[in-house]
Amino acid sequence: MKTVLTFAALALILSPAFAQEPQHTMLNADEVQWTDAPPILPGAQISVLYGDPSKEGVFVMRIKFPANYQVPPHTHPVDEIVTVISGEFNLGMGEEFNEAETKAYTSGALIAMPPETPHFVHTDQETVVQISTRGPWGLKYVNPNDKAQVTQ
Repeated sequence: MKTVLTFAALALILSPAFAQEPQHTMLNADEVQWTDAPPILPGAQISVLYGDPSKEGVFVMRIKFPANYQVPPHTHPVDEIVTVISGEFNLGMGEEFNEAETKAYTSGALIAMPPETPHFVHTDQETVVQISTRGPWGLKYVNPNDKAQVTQ
């Protein structure tokens, strides 16, 4: 049910931006417009640069995580291809969060994972990543009671 609500919230937030199918997109970094991320990632911001993550087809989205942010173990229904734009993206693999088992990826790094690969994330500084893949996209926590959050 949470997955369905996540897709619905994402579609509602993004639908005005995609009333017409995009033909092309050209943006400089200073032209990216940020909005609050859906409730599944409270405190983060997103910018959909191309396509619509809630629909079939290619999309490109950026996520801006604040410093000291933690995303518990989760999966995605589609391949996830992540490029680190800025900051440091600390990624670990598996169904249990263990900060000691994360690896730091910095600007320019690429991470590609097949669908349903459990992984977790934390940031020590503001970090921007770009996700390039096919929709519909979503995020499902391994433990349904988990949530992303800023830690102290």
